[in-house]
Amino acid sequence: MASKKNTVVFEDYFPAMMEKLGTEGFMKELTNGFQLLMDREKKVITFESLKKNSALLGLEGMNDDELRCMLREGDLDGDGALDEMEFCTLMFRLSPALMNNSKELLEEAIYPFH
Repeated sequence: MASKKNTVVFEDYFPAMMEKLGTEGFMKELTNGFQLLMDREKKVITFESLKKNSALLGLEGMNDDELRCMLREGDLDGDGALDEMEFCTLMFRLSPALMNNSKELLEEAIYPFH
C-alpha cells in the first residue's frame, strides 16, 4: 500500500498468495501480519501500534489520517482497535479478487475435507 496525494494505492497480491500458499497458509500469513502490527500488551492493533509497526508491512508512506481511516474502516465493534478477526476481515475487503471469490474461499477454509 502506498500513499499519493490523499489516495491510497493498494496492489492486490492476495490472490497470488492464496494460490501459492493455499487457504491455510494464507490465513497463517494474515495472522503473522496481525501479530506484527498488534500492541503486545493489548493483543489488538491500536493506532499507536499501527503507526509504530506499519513500515514492517510496507505502509510507511501512510500519514496519520490514512492510518486512522484504516482503523475506522476495519473496526467493526467500535472499540477503536482491530482484533484479529476484524483485521482479517479488513484484509479480505481490501482485495477485490478475494471478495469476488469469498464464498468459495470460505467454504474451503471451513470445510477443507468435503
